[in-house]
Amino acid sequence: MNADILVAGETLVDFLPERPGPITDVSGFERRAGGAPANVAVALARLECTPLFWTRVGDDPFGRYLRDTLAERGLSDRFVELDPAAKTTLAFVTHDDTGDRSFSFYREDTADTRLEPGQIADSVLEDCEWVHAGGVALSSGRSRAATLDLLERATAAGVTTSFDPNARPELWPDEATFRSVCRDALAHADVLKATGGELEALGFAGETVAERARGALEAGPHTVLATRGSAGALAVTGEAAPWSGPRTATHPGYDADVVDTTGAGDAFVGGAIVALHEGRGLEEAIAFANAVGAAATTAPGAMTALPDRETVSSIRDGDVM
Repeated sequence: MNADILVAGETLVDFLPERPGPITDVSGFERRAGGAPANVAVALARLECTPLFWTRVGDDPFGRYLRDTLAERGLSDRFVELDPAAKTTLAFVTHDDTGDRSFSFYREDTADTRLEPGQIADSVLEDCEWVHAGGVALSSGRSRAATLDLLERATAAGVTTSFDPNARPELWPDEATFRSVCRDALAHADVLKATGGELEALGFAGETVAERARGALEAGPHTVLATRGSAGALAVTGEAAPWSGPRTATHPGYDADVVDTTGAGDAFVGGAIVALHEGRGLEEAIAFANAVGAAATTAPGAMTALPDRETVSSIRDGDVM
């Protein structure tokens, strides 16, 4: 257990389709544990860097399934809260023939929207070196205040913080609200991970992803990690970034036999945190993170596809999976 890393945010149940196509044409789904922060936490555990994980699920069959699944993946239940008055969030996933997916959420006043500020004590944060949070928790309920409070207190304690907006437009009233609230989070984030589309939605202008990433440095982070799908990833840093290597780094990604892209971005986040936390340079960090993300696309589901270090090494050695 690495008590010096804390991940915070939603855990939910993904229902994966039996075949590609729109939800109206799919008759069967398979239950899987999901939620971007939960995937990041499990990714870290799979990479032998098991974090603390703060989440809230319903005290219902789905919530207990998620709690047990997290425990099976090696995560402590110290900050896994069971809410007796709210249901667990459900998400129905559909994907096309390339593995790209979309989501239909059942998330009205569910447990993950009911995190309370102050549940993570200052003494816990004082022992942390890294805190990571995601944007879905900011979209509604008390979890918005709880997440912003956590990032602000972590920053004040000198902890490295990272943030993934994980844009899900269906969970926000409008893009302006998404941009405003996520900008509040960025004010207390050292590292931002985002796609090119998310950078644009956050209001960072530029014809290229690199230009938008450099613009995001003005919003608070000293490091921006931008994923570009099959084109790999890039990273840009400001003067305050502590990592060794160049201020701008790119990596083209790795070949993999893609089955399902669900959770690939979360796997990338986990890989990046591990690499940077271990003191690797910027170029090596995004290469390692790209390999973790690529490996995660080779099997269906999010948590179930997260790789261990041996699998990541195989991807990096060119053994396409």
